[in-house]
Amino acid sequence: MANKLVASIELMRVKNLGLALIATPLGAAFALLEFSTLTDYPEVGLATLSVLFFMAAGNALNDLSDIEIDRLAHPSRPLAQGSLSVSEAKYLIGFLSFLSVASLGGCLYLMEGSHVYTGAIYVLAVILMLTYDHGPRTKEKGLTGNISISVLVATVVLYGASSIEGLGASLCWYVAGVVFFVNLAREIIKDCQDMEADGESRNTLPMSIGKEKSRMIAYVLTLIGIVFLYIPYWQGPFSFGQLLFQSPAIFILMGLNGPMWKGEDYVAATRLRIAMLLGLIGFVVTILLRQYP
Repeated sequence: MANKLVASIELMRVKNLGLALIATPLGAAFALLEFSTLTDYPEVGLATLSVLFFMAAGNALNDLSDIEIDRLAHPSRPLAQGSLSVSEAKYLIGFLSFLSVASLGGCLYLMEGSHVYTGAIYVLAVILMLTYDHGPRTKEKGLTGNISISVLVATVVLYGASSIEGLGASLCWYVAGVVFFVNLAREIIKDCQDMEADGESRNTLPMSIGKEKSRMIAYVLTLIGIVFLYIPYWQGPFSFGQLLFQSPAIFILMGLNGPMWKGEDYVAATRLRIAMLLGLIGFVVTILLRQYP
C-alpha cells in the first residue's frame, strides 16, 4: 500500500505543482495589489485547490498517454516501470478530477459577482488538457502543443484573479505574459533536450527546423518575457526604480544566450524555471513594499 501511495504521488508530479500552488493566490493578489485582504476571499483558496487537483490529474493523464515513450525516455516513471497499473492510474485521475470540479463548485458558490470568467477559464483549461493528451493530441504537433501548455500555465494567474473578479487589473495580464513566453521558451528547449527520445512519436519544432534555430526562437521568446516583466515598472502600477527587485530574474534570462548557444538544454530549461519563480517573487516583493512602505 505504501509503495502504491508513493507511486501515486510521483505520478501526480507533486514537485511540479509548486508553481500552481503559489500562482493562483498570487493572481488574486496581483489584482488586489495587496496581500493583507487576501484572507477575506476564501474562494481564492478553493480556486487554488481546484488548480492543484486539476494539474495533478493532468500530469497523471500525460503519463498514462506516454507509457511507451516513457519506457525509453523516463523508465523510472511509475507507469513505465509497472509500480502502478493503468486501471489504478485511471481511478486516480477520475478521483482528482472530481476533487477539482468540487473545489471549483465551492469557489463559484462563494463568489458574490459574475461566475462567467472563472468558469470560462476552467473550461478552456479542460479543453487544452484533453486536446493535448487525446484528440487531436496537440502534444504530438510540436509548437502547437508547446503553446497549449504555455497558455494553460499562464491562465493559472488569470484564474486566480478571476476568482475575485480582478481581471480588469493590468498587472495580472503582464504577469501572465511573462509566464506564457518564458514557459513557451522552456517547452521548446525541453523538446531540444528530448528530440532523440521522442523519435517518431512527435513532430516537434527542433525536428522541423533543427535544434540551433529552435534555441534561437526560444531566446527571442525569453526576451519578450523580459519585456512583459519590465512593462509594469514602466507603465505602472509600479515605479521604475522598483525594477531593481526583478534584477535576479532579468539577469538569469539575459544570460541564457550562453547555455542555449552551447546546446546546454538541461541547464537552460532549469534556469528558465528558476527565473520564472524569481520573477513572481520580484512582483511579490514590489507589492509588499508598496503596501508597507
